[in-house]
Amino acid sequence: MMQALPIQSCANTQEDQSPGRLIVLTGPSGVGKGTLMRSLLQRHPQLYYSVSVTTRSPRPGEIEGKNYYFISRSKFEQLIAKGEFLEWAEFAGNYYGTLRETVLNQVRSGKLVVLEIELEGARQIRTFFPHVLSIFILPPDFDELEKRIRGRGQDSEEAIARRLCRAKEEVKAAGEFDIKVVNDNFETALNAIETALFNSNS
Repeated sequence: MMQALPIQSCANTQEDQSPGRLIVLTGPSGVGKGTLMRSLLQRHPQLYYSVSVTTRSPRPGEIEGKNYYFISRSKFEQLIAKGEFLEWAEFAGNYYGTLRETVLNQVRSGKLVVLEIELEGARQIRTFFPHVLSIFILPPDFDELEKRIRGRGQDSEEAIARRLCRAKEEVKAAGEFDIKVVNDNFETALNAIETALFNSNS
């Protein structure tokens, strides 16, 4: 179960005066947000993707520094103590977080910075970045979501049940977000994200 954890104030960042923009993409596990993000970055190389830090082990095909920065639990806790994270939380026994200065420097430089993070992290960021563009990705239905999670072949029956239970709770939070996109048809969903992202920055 994810545990939301406190972060230090970003009062000195003056995000609302920055020329760039922060965009947060979230949604339940298995909804396809990672695949949407990869396609978005391929189409729009001017976007800056902030790579998260995690204490979990890499999955097959994942690359250090591209998918995540994989570090030890003790190292992660050292970074917490130093206030290095913009947001962080614990999910399924592992820490996940976004490095503060990396994101702030890119926003200040005028970049559109995109984060793909968990729900609790998205909530934390919105507290301190009131002008963040928040996008929630929804599954067409829970049968399809279960099919996608099973199709990854990475989870036990117990883990799948936990993910689906959590997904039902996460979907209830969709109304908190600026934009909701149903990932039924991939191209349609991707176009909806592009329209929302670039129109919001015009």
